[in-house]
Amino acid sequence: MAKEHPEKQYLNLLQDIMDNGFEKKEFNSGIALKSVFGRQIRFDLSQGFPLLTTKKVFIRGIIEELLWFISGDSNIKYLVDRDIHIWDDWAFKNYNKNREKDGREEYTQDDFIKRIKEDVDFASKWGELGPVYGRQWRRWPTSDGREVDQLAWAIMKTRKYPDRKHVVVSAWNPEFVYEMASPDSPIMAIPPCHTIFNINVTNNKLSLGLYQRSADMFLGVPFNIASYSLLTMMLAQVCGYEPGEFVHTFGDSHIYGNHYDQVNEQIAREPKPFPVMKLNPEIKEIDDFRYDDFELVGYDPHPPIKGEITVVGGFNEKDRIEFNKKRC
Repeated sequence: MAKEHPEKQYLNLLQDIMDNGFEKKEFNSGIALKSVFGRQIRFDLSQGFPLLTTKKVFIRGIIEELLWFISGDSNIKYLVDRDIHIWDDWAFKNYNKNREKDGREEYTQDDFIKRIKEDVDFASKWGELGPVYGRQWRRWPTSDGREVDQLAWAIMKTRKYPDRKHVVVSAWNPEFVYEMASPDSPIMAIPPCHTIFNINVTNNKLSLGLYQRSADMFLGVPFNIASYSLLTMMLAQVCGYEPGEFVHTFGDSHIYGNHYDQVNEQIAREPKPFPVMKLNPEIKEIDDFRYDDFELVGYDPHPPIKGEITVVGGFNEKDRIEFNKKRC
């Protein structure tokens, strides 16, 4: 019997949500969404690179975003300068929130991003997303004033002690999340959706398990699957192992109401063979990877399916003040 295409796991999860998802409303926009809780899919990376084929996925954006995370950067200028706009909405939302407070100049989003690209000082302030993924991976701030490089530690441990089970990197830092943050502290533009990953080495193969607390299944998850599969391959190479599996565990898996039609179109498509991702074998350190060190071979997807991004996140400032008062 022919083995089921691994992309079917993703398509089956989309169908599960459409058939069984509980419908609720998104906090900011009021957009309806269907949601299920607690699911898992997994990909054997020796069987091809899991870049979805039932719609074309923006691989350049995935690679550059991952390199941005790895660098420890949290300012969108790196991405904007490379014509990658997957984080623009959150920076623009933050600018508008502050503009309304102090009467700053009003921009369209296109003009705002143009200013980010052209004005270094403006970008330094308004391109900043707060202490998001890369900052927590590479420069986790401690109570004694140090900054912990979790990723460097994870690589060191995995190289020296492949049988250990505690190699975990977390992006979830309560000090910078919503009501838990001090009123005087910066907060993350959005609390990390892909919150924590765990490295495992078995039989000389490095696997990575990701827990994603919130998953936009149509727009975000295709990026997340490819990004963390690529990270698994990069870590395997620099640690001296073969790539194993990428295991993706979800908390709230949801489809937004303005994506229902697109999801039904995608579910009806038949997956094609996965492509192959080749890494420059000369790279031995995680910080040495550059965009040109990746080559995607044999990617022949169905056409793109467009959908509007839902800019989620946000909270009531009064709740943060009240929460912190109770703990003073």
